[in-house]
Amino acid sequence: MNRIELQQKYDEYKAKGLKLDMSRGKPSPEQVSTMERLLTAVKTNEECFSETGSDCRNYGGLDGINEMKRLLGEMLGVTSDHIIVGGNSSLNLMYDTVARSMLHPVEDGCKPWSKYDQITFLCPVPGYDRHFAICEFFGIKMVNIPLSEEGPDMDLVESLVANDETIKGMWCVPKYSNPSGFTYSKETVRRIASLRPAAKDFRVFWDNAYVLHDLTDTPDELPEIFSEAEKYGNEDMFFEFASTSKITFPGSGISCIAASPPQHKAYPKRIKDPDYRSRQAQPAPSFARFQVL
Repeated sequence: MNRIELQQKYDEYKAKGLKLDMSRGKPSPEQVSTMERLLTAVKTNEECFSETGSDCRNYGGLDGINEMKRLLGEMLGVTSDHIIVGGNSSLNLMYDTVARSMLHPVEDGCKPWSKYDQITFLCPVPGYDRHFAICEFFGIKMVNIPLSEEGPDMDLVESLVANDETIKGMWCVPKYSNPSGFTYSKETVRRIASLRPAAKDFRVFWDNAYVLHDLTDTPDELPEIFSEAEKYGNEDMFFEFASTSKITFPGSGISCIAASPPQHKAYPKRIKDPDYRSRQAQPAPSFARFQVL
């Protein structure tokens, strides 16, 4: 189909005046009604305290209460020492992680990403537009990677990351990938876990948004990424993201970032340790091509 024929087809769809809600993962009214019982699950003040004695109705620690870290760890198949609990949006955590990487070194001996002339992310396509918007905001070059039913084209991924030090990241929606619905094969996950990037500060942003969103009694199986990466000494190479926002109340759930224990320990330090901030502080990103999300 040539360009003129495509335009005609597009105009035909526009002429129908359809008003379709194409958003994914919106709980049904019945599911939201079921969740209302959560609001009255706690009956007494005594039930509001965690195992450490903290009042869960008040401010907590920087990485979340232990009980929630264990719950989210169970959801992702990792131990609680991998988990940092966030607010209601995993997308905010992804943005925050990229922003921190722009300002602070991701890896010892490396520069903040903003201090490089150019950095690149690999972007499987079709993919999630919000991921790409984060890259656009920070002026990160994007390289399209074809996505099939098996996952990203790993021949291309392996070749690019092994030979290009400007490649600092890769977006992945490994289960029921948005918008195609494909789940990465076990072999694709293994090849991602065993990558040998030229850049020491290369990181995979593993957006496991649909980890629990199975629609049939025979759900797709996805290998747990940290266990797989550990086989190749690559467990520090991954940031995994998830949330409960499509499980409980949309926009009012709990998000998390999972990282290897060494990465997990460094993350809160960047937030709370003034000495760390003063040692690592860098000027704002030098990229000129900023856009508002």
